[in-house]
Amino acid sequence: MSDYSFQLYSAREFPPLTDTLKMLADAGYAQVEGYGGVYEDTGATRAALDATGLTMPSGHFSIHMLEEDEEKVCEIASALGITHIYCPYLDASERPQDAAGWVAFAKRLEALGERYGARGMTFGWHNHDFEFVALADGSIPMKLILDNAPNISWEADIAWIVRGGGDPLEWIEAYGGRLSAVHVKDIAPNGECEDEDGWADVGQGTMDWKKLIDTLKATPTQLFIMEHDKPSDATRFAQRSLEASQTW
Repeated sequence: MSDYSFQLYSAREFPPLTDTLKMLADAGYAQVEGYGGVYEDTGATRAALDATGLTMPSGHFSIHMLEEDEEKVCEIASALGITHIYCPYLDASERPQDAAGWVAFAKRLEALGERYGARGMTFGWHNHDFEFVALADGSIPMKLILDNAPNISWEADIAWIVRGGGDPLEWIEAYGGRLSAVHVKDIAPNGECEDEDGWADVGQGTMDWKKLIDTLKATPTQLFIMEHDKPSDATRFAQRSLEASQTW
């Protein structure tokens, strides 16, 4: 398994980026995953990465930027060494309300996969919870996405699958061959960590990550990325989560 990466969105409330990258390198991380906030000054981000020896093999880009400014996306990716591009979200106002809408959205992703794949990139969708909530006709948006965009990759956020009511092991069994990256995230027991939106440091929550990692090792997953959507202490989260991984 590759070294663990860290989604920099997890430390967005703890600037500056230079200090975050040094903390992560000191903790033992080898890689990070980018998001919009670290693309504003790619020269400064590149210098900060080089100063710590960290690499950025993957990054999140919005659907609108991906569709409307391909050259800018590729410019950022080239500057930072990104080879895996993931579309991470769809605002609630833009989410389809029926199966036909999700099929149409999947076709947009498939078209993006062709465009960025032609430029040597791995392209995929990153899930949240809403894709696992059944539509009125019983269909599941995530299944519609993967079935109707058959050539894109998948960055699975395992804890969001759980929050959406899905069984991650069933999804890994069914679509594990599509995986290129996984977000390693944990869910706090009911009533705990409410100031952190119910998320926990990896290894401190309810997810059976040892079993999940054992299962994921049999898939093509290349990147294992630690994430916490709202940590009260990014350093604590980064260190405890990496320490927990040593027991797997």
